[in-house]
Amino acid sequence: MSTRGAQKAYSNKSFLNSKDARALRILAEYLEPRSRFEQYKVEDTIVFMGSARIRPRAQAEAALREAQAGEGDVAQAQTALRMSAYYESARELAFRLTQWSKTLDPKERRFVVCTGGGPGIMEAANRGASEARGTNIGLGISLPLEQHDNPFITRELAFHFHYFFMRKFWFAYLAKAVILFPGGFGTLDEMFELLTLVQTRKMRKPMPLVLFGTEFWKEVINFDALVRHGTIDARDLELMHRTDSVDEAYEWITGQLREFALEQPGAML
Repeated sequence: MSTRGAQKAYSNKSFLNSKDARALRILAEYLEPRSRFEQYKVEDTIVFMGSARIRPRAQAEAALREAQAGEGDVAQAQTALRMSAYYESARELAFRLTQWSKTLDPKERRFVVCTGGGPGIMEAANRGASEARGTNIGLGISLPLEQHDNPFITRELAFHFHYFFMRKFWFAYLAKAVILFPGGFGTLDEMFELLTLVQTRKMRKPMPLVLFGTEFWKEVINFDALVRHGTIDARDLELMHRTDSVDEAYEWITGQLREFALEQPGAML
């Protein structure tokens, strides 16, 4: 019987892109990242989350000058400049945490900075880690409005996911600490999923969560009201550490990691 012209199933792109092969595509977004993390000896991560819209200070200052010269919205440019402080804080914090992590083990990569791979806060954290000459990760996602990876991600650890839930799995699975900067729907989605995992103890490992930007988070989410209405417990507020200080965030995170994660390398839930 001739097999001329026959195609192996794993080479059939029409099948692989069909709904019948969805399980294979999901599995690929688990196995391929795992293979790369093992190859490059990534043990665990510190995840930075936040808005893709926040600009570096220099860009925001230039945009404000243009707006004041009649080439833009002045109020919008002033807001962008104010928010650029978070970009610079994320950049500095990622730099310092990367420097610290490099002193821990010369053979293994511990507490690697990991982001969603895009611009804004994500770029800032990847940039800070890169400036500290550290390996860093970008877990990118395909979107209808195409969002390109920022240029500071370690090339071998730049990922591109189709499924949001598989991307969020890799955020949570490798993370030993998470820092949440001001952000929009995506950041809120990621934050509440992590809080739910911790609150329900589906995530059994210690998970230090930092809300960076106290006024922003106080205005955007009234956690105290959730306690007052009885929909969360007062103790749930202790799941998050709030600060506006890079120094405080650095000291708290490294202290938590030394106490709860340093002797437990590797991914775990």
